[in-house]
Amino acid sequence: MFTGIIEELGAVKAISRKGVITVLSVKARMCAQDVKSGDSIAVNGACLTAVKIENDTLSFELLEETLKLTNLGKLKINERVNLERSLKIGERLSGHFVTGHIDCLGVIRHKTHLSGNLCFEIAVPKDFLKFIVPKGSVAIDGISLTVVNKRSDTFSVYIIPHTLRNTTLSFKGPSSILNIECDILAKYKIS
Repeated sequence: MFTGIIEELGAVKAISRKGVITVLSVKARMCAQDVKSGDSIAVNGACLTAVKIENDTLSFELLEETLKLTNLGKLKINERVNLERSLKIGERLSGHFVTGHIDCLGVIRHKTHLSGNLCFEIAVPKDFLKFIVPKGSVAIDGISLTVVNKRSDTFSVYIIPHTLRNTTLSFKGPSSILNIECDILAKYKIS
């Protein structure tokens, strides 16, 4: 379980194949601390298991299903990723409950400034739009955000300068592919 509050931007250090497994290695100075093999780390919002920790590098094993259902299969060496360690009992919950189980991929349609605010309009498959609730929460590449509005095939979120500086959203623009996790409360209410 995560909160959607990004702890640091990591950098992809290596991507290799071992049979049907893809090994993703990420440089992570902060998130590599106090982590042991078997711990969960959200990488762009996808819950992954740390299988190897060497100094400031975390390695994860990804199955074909993970590569297909997330944007992790499109990563390149040195690309930045959002990282968050799993929630500890007793810690503050600053974002919202994020499971790390990606529901779908979204695509940025527009990145605009509205009334001085940076706004992303994101298209998602219609089957998942029913779980997007105006003024509700959504995790985009693992970032806890509030939905501003929703249309027939898109929804919008505003991005504050702090979030832009401290997440991968500063590198994203129209046509960028994002991991989307709908709010778990909306999924249970509507399902």
